[in-house]
Amino acid sequence: MIQTKPPAPSTQKPESPSLATPAKNKTTPLHKPASKPRSQAGKTPILRFSPVAWAKLLYFRDRQENEVGGFAVTSAGDLLKVEDFVTVKQDVTVASVAFDDQAVADFFDTQVDAGRKPEQFGRIWLHTHPGDSAEPSCTDEMTFARVFGSCQWAVMFIMARGGKTTARLRFNVGPSGQVLIPVDVDYSDAFGATDHAAWQAEYEANVHAARTAGFFGSDAFGADDVFDYGESLSSCSMPQDWLEELEAMEPAERRAILDELAVRPDLWDEEEVAYGF
Repeated sequence: MIQTKPPAPSTQKPESPSLATPAKNKTTPLHKPASKPRSQAGKTPILRFSPVAWAKLLYFRDRQENEVGGFAVTSAGDLLKVEDFVTVKQDVTVASVAFDDQAVADFFDTQVDAGRKPEQFGRIWLHTHPGDSAEPSCTDEMTFARVFGSCQWAVMFIMARGGKTTARLRFNVGPSGQVLIPVDVDYSDAFGATDHAAWQAEYEANVHAARTAGFFGSDAFGADDVFDYGESLSSCSMPQDWLEELEAMEPAERRAILDELAVRPDLWDEEEVAYGF
């Protein structure tokens, strides 16, 4: 009969329960919230211009003492990076810009044919002010709300002749709101040369100065008919609240209006058209 020795007792001490490593929980949670990259957390939107787009906007601003407006064409990868400033046919004064509806439609069609999406060319409204203030006027606010109020988002940008700028980003979805955003000229990418000849041709084809009286309700006229000296101011169609509109203007714009009226001293000799400012 074969006999076997009993196994030698183990000299290893049992591990103390209080010091034992707890088993790892291998259960996978149903939802793990994604964390934002540090570079995106709290990142402030910036309206950035290519140097050429910025130069073109400056060129149009300084052609004459009127407002000028247009649309920003942006990068597909960055909808707040302006690659071009494009104008359409418009009647302008020191206080307003009126786009031609058909010209806007044609511009949109051209951009779509070029393969761009509406958010690349129909969300950022660029315009200039002839004075030192870049604050939106009452007309600017009404235009922005009326034209861009149905868009998910839009930007109103103003460049004043004195050098100041304002950029306001507006959201029209969810808890709608608006915020002022910084403006920058981006020199990090390659950019082309300026083309003053082409810009001047575009300006002459699209920007038409209306006579100053047109702001108060009369029809717009060409640049050579800024003020018709043969016509009495009393024959212009003026709204009853035109003084309120005048007072709502920026100081520089109001001064330009009054300067235009000052060249008609014959007006102040007639009682029926003697207005007090």
